[in-house]
Amino acid sequence: MKLTVHVQITLDGVAQANGGNNEYTDPGFTRGGWALPLGDDEGVQYILDDWRRPDAFLLGRTTYDVFAPYWGSQVGDGGFGDAISSKPKYLVSNTVTNPEWQGTTVLSGDVLSGVRTLKARSGGELLVVGSVRLAQWLFEHELVDELDLVQFPVILGEGKQFFPLHGPDLALELLSYRVFGTGVVARTFRVGGRPAYA
Repeated sequence: MKLTVHVQITLDGVAQANGGNNEYTDPGFTRGGWALPLGDDEGVQYILDDWRRPDAFLLGRTTYDVFAPYWGSQVGDGGFGDAISSKPKYLVSNTVTNPEWQGTTVLSGDVLSGVRTLKARSGGELLVVGSVRLAQWLFEHELVDELDLVQFPVILGEGKQFFPLHGPDLALELLSYRVFGTGVVARTFRVGGRPAYA
């Protein structure tokens, strides 16, 4: 099973609070909601299509706690709530034992082995949305096959960076790209190996 990370970031690499400020996930952060003014119909449809494509989702605990009550209650209109609620969800957590969102399986303990077991399945796609810390951990352990990077033309000047200052070096191969009317650029990369250095 292919593992894809879908992330929305600013031009300066911030992946925090794209949809708005949330005191649970972003205490004290005041620059949230930067993606919403730049979301035209075409760009929103692109992201929705990304959410409809996978066979299952892989989520970190914080993202799950936000998504479950929000997207889990927005079903029946063919939008994002349906896209994620209708698919199996794998939650990485050592504390949740009985998840309430239907279709959720908890991965705990040896998470590395659990993710590798999912990836060993033939065919299909496992999609990570939100879940920045989980995505960074997946990159560190060389578990990511593709990166779907949706970059918004805004500089926040502060916030949690998606790519850490010290992390693995990764070679990327551009598979596709799209530019939307608001200046948002979506690029899909294949991840593999180390970069070539001069």
